[in-house]
Amino acid sequence: MQLDVFTLFPQWFDWFRSQRHVANALALGHDLSCVNYRDTTPLSGGQVDDTPFGGGAGMVLRVDVVEAALRARYGVDPAELPSQRRVIALTPGGRMLDDALVDELAAERALTLLCGRYEGFDERIVEHFTSDAISIGRYVLAGGELAAMVVADTVLRKLPGALGHEDSAQEESFTAALDGAPEYPHYTRPADHRGWSVPEVLLSGHHERVRQWRLEQSRLRGEQQSLDGPAGDGA
Repeated sequence: MQLDVFTLFPQWFDWFRSQRHVANALALGHDLSCVNYRDTTPLSGGQVDDTPFGGGAGMVLRVDVVEAALRARYGVDPAELPSQRRVIALTPGGRMLDDALVDELAAERALTLLCGRYEGFDERIVEHFTSDAISIGRYVLAGGELAAMVVADTVLRKLPGALGHEDSAQEESFTAALDGAPEYPHYTRPADHRGWSVPEVLLSGHHERVRQWRLEQSRLRGEQQSLDGPAGDGA
């Protein structure tokens, strides 16, 4: 996979690249590159934003700035780019990220993530240069960089070899293997700590009973989550 992140803070992703599963994915030939909007802005002094039409607080990332960055990176009219690769604006009003969407993204050959800042994007960026708008939660961050890391993390760990074991990402929270429910509880040594004991079934050595117990625990957690309302993992 070739994954590009357009951002005002490319240095933030140096730490992200050092994470083991990300480093594993990169070592396997996948690519994560950052593009700084300021490097190609047509405005003087590295300006990338402007005040919103109609008034209001804050600044808005300009459509001509994003167009220049996309055009310089890919050498095509950015309005045509979504026909060639999946281009995603990270914005609180977008489609909510979930495991099914992550599976979609992980199957792509190439992804572009656009990080907003300030009051967000000029809407024409989303309307004409992107194929998707994605949110990681119904709240607001100062910018799209953390959201880009969340999306990239969820996608890269799905790629074969990134986690070091082929089955590691198969039976996790919200996957099809668990019918979309949260993952079951895990325990390790010691089997008893301060009188808090590990469920006997996990010590039984009976693999089918363990499997059934885990599926049941996952189902119960899913039911409880439905009663509690949707949980937020990020924005």
